[in-house]
Amino acid sequence: MTDGNQALKKAGLKVTLPRVKILELMQAPENQHISAEDLYKKLLDMGEEIGLATVYRVLNQFDDAGIVTRHHFESGKAVFELSSQHHHDHLVCLSCGKVIEFSDEVIERRQDEIAMKHNIKLTNHSLYLYGVCT
Repeated sequence: MTDGNQALKKAGLKVTLPRVKILELMQAPENQHISAEDLYKKLLDMGEEIGLATVYRVLNQFDDAGIVTRHHFESGKAVFELSSQHHHDHLVCLSCGKVIEFSDEVIERRQDEIAMKHNIKLTNHSLYLYGVCT
């Protein structure tokens, strides 16, 4: 059994061809922060006959199961990335849509200090920095 099949079963999802194919595509580094429409186009290019509605449904199931994380950057459409064990933040280019993941201990520490100052125990947070590629 592949890692993808195990991930599906662990999440309580039945192993189906559309789920396996979408998960395989999502595992490629170049397919992080990808929209449902772009995933659908890649499936078509591979000769897979999986409909756009199925892609949306599977991504929603993956999001509910914690397999992927949905982001709503300024582009107006949702993009997805595999859920990771390590926390990271995002730089987003408003011109070309490029997304860069980064981690910074100083920023993390400062966020904790600010939360503590205001008597808030952080349980989760997201940081998106927007700009334009130079």
